Formats: sequence, structure tokens, C-alpha cells
Amino acid sequence: MHEKEAKSLLSSENGMNIYRGCTHGCIYCDSRSRCYQMDFPFEDVEVKVNAPQLLERALRSKRKKCMIGTGAMTDPYMHCEEKLEHMRKCLELIDRYGFGVAVQTKSDRILRDLDLLKRINEKTKAVVQMTLTTYDEELCKIIEPNVCTTKRRAEVLNIMRDNGIPTVVWLDPVLPFINDTEENLRGILSYCEKAKVHGIICFGMGLTLREGNREYFYQKLDQHFPGMKEKYKQRYGLSYEVSSPHNKELMKIFYSFCKEHGIESSVDKNFAYLHAFEDKLAGVQMSLFSM
Repeated sequence: MHEKEAKSLLSSENGMNIYRGCTHGCIYCDSRSRCYQMDFPFEDVEVKVNAPQLLERALRSKRKKCMIGTGAMTDPYMHCEEKLEHMRKCLELIDRYGFGVAVQTKSDRILRDLDLLKRINEKTKAVVQMTLTTYDEELCKIIEPNVCTTKRRAEVLNIMRDNGIPTVVWLDPVLPFINDTEENLRGILSYCEKAKVHGIICFGMGLTLREGNREYFYQKLDQHFPGMKEKYKQRYGLSYEVSSPHNKELMKIFYSFCKEHGIESSVDKNFAYLHAFEDKLAGVQMSLFSM
């Protein structure tokens, strides 16, 4: 872990990453790709030590309230967050200034901040996005070794449900010849149905590979799935999009399940939901004014 003074925090679409790099060890992580120009080992997490100050400055300068997103590139609830509490400080600011938040994570550490998420959600909208890829617990420990397993993440989704926090699941990625099975898909979908998730984001059954993350992924295939790397190379070569040979039938199951259980399956509509700011107090204020 190393520290850096950042010059800015929020992107043009109001996304933030308070860390760079990750310690979760997921074998498929796209954030390892060289195009992101990390000039340090991926596990040597870069801490933006002035992230809370930068966020407060940005929130103060905004003319309109909006949703603040985090977790797209780097999980905000890595191991170092337990000590540093940068994410909690940022949530406190989001709450104080009346903004909404959409948090993407794989970690049950988010439960530490349930009180803040509830407070934000009372005024506007706090959405928890949880990534689920692998129903088999032992396989999950191989693919995503340093973070809580899918079963525990499903429990987090249930806790959010019980506390009125809306949730969206990222069903991504699905690894060809490893977890691209109907059993895996239906297991994950059953967790989503039980948790009453608002929506599921799924770009298709597969993953993406490019320079940087491809080499790491293949190294882990050699370690855990002997012979699998050669199978990938033969079928996909240097392709960026690596689609499962079972994509068509699995996506048919996915869309059918979502329709049956009232779960939003459109990627565009899920993104629109995550970006839509809601002012829950406006109606209350208007009602009081009209009395």
C-alpha cells in the first residue's frame, strides 16, 4: 500500500475511485489491463489520501444533486478500508450534502456502513451493487480468493433488502468452460430472486481479455485448471471479447427468469436507474407546505 495526493476525484459522470489496484485477487480482473497505466504492482494499492477533501470540494461546487458512483474500477471495500475508513468518510460527506450513491463491491465490509446507507436512502437513493459470478463455493474461492464468497454476498443482499436498500447484481464475468453452466446460472439467479434485487446487469456469458489481465488470467489457469489455457488460446486467440459457447442458451434462461420474477434485465435501464437521482424529501416538504 502506498499513498498519493490526487488532483481530482469525480469523473465527468460523477464516478469516483478512492483507491487504485486491489487485493481481492480475482483471476479475471480487467483493471489489471495495461491500458489503465498503473505504474505499480496491482496489489500495492494506491491510496488517494486526500479523497474525502476532494469529494467535499466537488460536492460543494455542484449546482444540482446527483448520484455518486464508486467501485467500477476498484472495490472501495478492500482490506485496507478497515483501517483507513476512506469510504466511510466519503459516505458521510454524501449524506451531509444530500447526494445519492451507488456502490459496487464484492465485500461484506459494506455492512459496516449500513447506517450511512440507510440515512442516505431515506433522503434520496443508496443502491448497493454486488458482483456474483460463481455459485459453487469452492470454485468461488479459486476464482475470487481474497474476498467473501458468493453465499456471503447473497446474505449481504438479503440484509440490504431487509433494510430497504435497493440492490443491483452484476452477473459478470462468466468464464467459458469453468462456470458457464446452467447450474451456476440458476444458482446465482435464485440468490437474486430471494434478495428481491431491482435488476441484474449481464453483458453476456463470457469475459474480456486484453494485455495485462490476459497474462495474469492465463497464469492462474495454469495454476488451477491445467490445460485450460491452451483451450482458450485455440478457441479465442487474442480476442478481446471471450464469449461462452453456451451464451445463447444461458442468456435465454437469464431473460426468461428475470421476466418471470420481475427483475430488470436491460443493461441500459439498469444504468439509467443507477444514475437517476431521487429527492424523497421533496414530496414530504411539499405536503407540509400545502397543509
